[in-house]
Amino acid sequence: MKKTMEQITKYFPNLSNKQIEQFESLDVLYHDWNDKVNLISRKDIDKLYTNHILHSLAIAKVVSFKSGTKIMDVGTGGGFPGIPLAILFPECKFLLVDSIEKKIKVVNEIRKALKLDNVSTMRIRAEEVNDKFDFIVSRAVTAMPKFVSLIKNKVERKDKNALPNGILALKGGLLDEELKSFKRVASVYDISDFFDEDFFETKKVVHLAL
Repeated sequence: MKKTMEQITKYFPNLSNKQIEQFESLDVLYHDWNDKVNLISRKDIDKLYTNHILHSLAIAKVVSFKSGTKIMDVGTGGGFPGIPLAILFPECKFLLVDSIEKKIKVVNEIRKALKLDNVSTMRIRAEEVNDKFDFIVSRAVTAMPKFVSLIKNKVERKDKNALPNGILALKGGLLDEELKSFKRVASVYDISDFFDEDFFETKKVVHLAL
């Protein structure tokens, strides 16, 4: 097993052979596509497994999605956090949206290469999506007040997971100001509590119950 994959299996030891193959395939897929479409910065692509894949999977340390859970990844970019989460939770449904066509095209090609039948994609703005989801995930798309205004009507009311339905956002740095109007519904988790790598020292998962 490649050393990069050892980072994933260290924290997620119960992966199936299929999941291990899918995670391993991300290395070649993202390097190839990044040469054609600059999704990830040149210096960052060599840290794909830490800075992008493992970072995405931090959400899975906060909640283990039950079968049938519907998740929308807003501003998915190169497919993060949606693609790694979809590999980890094959019994859940994922919609990955982005307003930039070239990014959605690449994500769609990666989805097809991995045979991720639980993933669909749309080139659309989040506020234009006509559906409801148990969770909305994102990675540093915009400040939380604006983000909530975009997706507040997209969340299912009935909870089915251990965590109440709402937003799960990957964030960094100081969040007090950004979250001050959400104190009653916000929970902040330090990713450094889950993963040892230095990269995660200031990284958080923010859950907003909506």
